[in-house]
Amino acid sequence: MSRTILVFDFGASSARAMLCRYSGGTVSLEEIHRFPNNPVTENGHLCWDIDELWEQMKVGISFGVFNGGFDAISIDTWGVDFGLIDKDGALIGKPVHYRDERTNGMPEEVYTKYSEQELFMKSGIQPMNINTVFQLHYLNNYEQNTMFRAEKLLMMPDLFAYMLTGKTRSEFTEATTSQLIDCKAKGWNIKLIEALGFPKRIFSPIIQPGEVYGVLKQELCEEFRIEPVPVIACCSHDTASAVLAVPSLDEHFAFLSCGTWTLFGTELRHPIVTPEALAMGLTNEGGYGGTTTLLKNIMGLWLIQETKRYYEKQGEKYSFADLERMAEESEPFQSFIDPNDQLFAAPEDMPLKIQEYCRRTSQPVPETAGQIMRTIYQSLACEFAMTLDKISKLTGYSYSKVHMIGGGTKDKLLCRLTAEATGLPAVAGPVEATALGNGICSLVALGEIKDIRAARELIISSGLTVTYEPTEHEKWLPALEKYAAIINK
Repeated sequence: MSRTILVFDFGASSARAMLCRYSGGTVSLEEIHRFPNNPVTENGHLCWDIDELWEQMKVGISFGVFNGGFDAISIDTWGVDFGLIDKDGALIGKPVHYRDERTNGMPEEVYTKYSEQELFMKSGIQPMNINTVFQLHYLNNYEQNTMFRAEKLLMMPDLFAYMLTGKTRSEFTEATTSQLIDCKAKGWNIKLIEALGFPKRIFSPIIQPGEVYGVLKQELCEEFRIEPVPVIACCSHDTASAVLAVPSLDEHFAFLSCGTWTLFGTELRHPIVTPEALAMGLTNEGGYGGTTTLLKNIMGLWLIQETKRYYEKQGEKYSFADLERMAEESEPFQSFIDPNDQLFAAPEDMPLKIQEYCRRTSQPVPETAGQIMRTIYQSLACEFAMTLDKISKLTGYSYSKVHMIGGGTKDKLLCRLTAEATGLPAVAGPVEATALGNGICSLVALGEIKDIRAARELIISSGLTVTYEPTEHEKWLPALEKYAAIINK
């Protein structure tokens, strides 16, 4: 029997509607609609362009019907952002984007009630000012009328599912990014919610990946002339969906999800909530089947994307392939940056910021585009190697390879340098890990694929990976020491 899932995958700058088809023991993905996902400004805040995104989702549904139909719909987005619904079921304004500045200073206010370490120990989530808990603290203290009107809080995938079904539910993996889930009980931390003054009524029942939000609303079925189909909760946090598609049957594997943010981590049965984990900058996010994804957020391809954008503004129309080639031709190990330094968090003038960092740390200042790019590439590779070492020591597990998934795996130089820096084979692929994991979760829920192990076996046999073997790891050992000394100054 064949089944098709209409997958919506919302990324940092664009969103896609894709058909994930399962037939004859194989899984395939077909992109049928791509549309921008750029924030807009409303009432002085950076927001999701929710009305336009909803219209584009409906276009995606119509294209899905035109291309043979589908048996279910599932949605993933990044974490932490949410919409608020009033008592009449209407959305209270556009959901605010995590890059908005409203949470500046909010962690410090919350820490007067709970320390950074206490919040981490309760949730397992790395405290970052973008987290839902700090967004809600802002609303509770500075937009009290909004909170008074709010009847339900829906994380972004849950909000889109509500628009499709009319049902208010909170999918587990996405909810964990709020920092309001008890990492041991795996439900809303009501004591913490009450202590912070948030109204309990706004938090919807938790559902797990594979459960159903509801069926497509009747008016939408009539609009598209289709029978009701289920809207399934996949691992709706995009990282959790991507991890689901890691092509490994090992109980313990290391993965590197390469995107605007790069996420380096491993899958565990239980969270690690210790002062050591907090000091390492690690976070414990929810995964499929109640698992935990222990990972570190690293400012990844953002550095390369912003560098390319800077040169374009200067009239230099470099492609990503051009920048990769120039980096490869440049002298290695001259200069390093800490990819996670806040200097690099904001857009604009990335090469100038890299030069500033190198001056500040008394290193040779890269001048050419190739030297800038080489600095980025080798710094990311060193950061990956150091993170792998930290996770291995913390968990007590050793890893035989690094699985690189996501769009960044198309960058051959990044894959090769990752293998060299870590001293392990880098297995690159699948490229479309998030959309694939999204669709696979729904296919398992529908009974078409037996379980996640069977799904991963399917991905392994699909030929979607390329392996990069380390050949010069010894040459990287002095560079790793130099990198560690620079970022720890």
